[in-house]
Amino acid sequence: MYGLVNQAVEGLVRRDFGDAAWEQIKADANLDVDVFISNESYDDSLTYKLVASATKVLGVDATTVLTVFGRYWVLTTARESYGELLMATGRSLPDFLHNLPNLHSRVTLLYRRLRPPIFRVEQIGDSKVHVHYQSHRAGLEAFVVGLLEGLGQLFETPCAVRQLGERDEQNPACTFEVTW
Repeated sequence: MYGLVNQAVEGLVRRDFGDAAWEQIKADANLDVDVFISNESYDDSLTYKLVASATKVLGVDATTVLTVFGRYWVLTTARESYGELLMATGRSLPDFLHNLPNLHSRVTLLYRRLRPPIFRVEQIGDSKVHVHYQSHRAGLEAFVVGLLEGLGQLFETPCAVRQLGERDEQNPACTFEVTW
């Protein structure tokens, strides 16, 4: 993952739990990096170690960490780093969700080695979609829930997000129902 992701983990922890908590998480993860470079690629295992250490140090489960991080990513990191790109993707929650599959193709212009997830959006009703998510990275479904909830907050559109089933060998995509 790119350093921007790890910078965001650090930013969230420092904001909500303080500098001492971040230092504990780094120590628990045996992290010897002082500063993450946003456009440098880091091994995914580093980010997974940070999340695992955060669960221990903060005393919360991984689902909570990832969900809160997903919201933080949309409302803080993406807004600060990709504000114009976010707004170009859609001016409302429904518009943004329908354009979500195109977002990562634009981001890959900035990060050439990015291996983004694949999103496919299916309209189910006037105020309901299914978001089909596929990634080579395992265990990030709670992060996607947080992202989708964060988009609802970003567009001031209260929404409910529900995961429909799990990914497995037969079904490489996970589906989320988003209702607003």
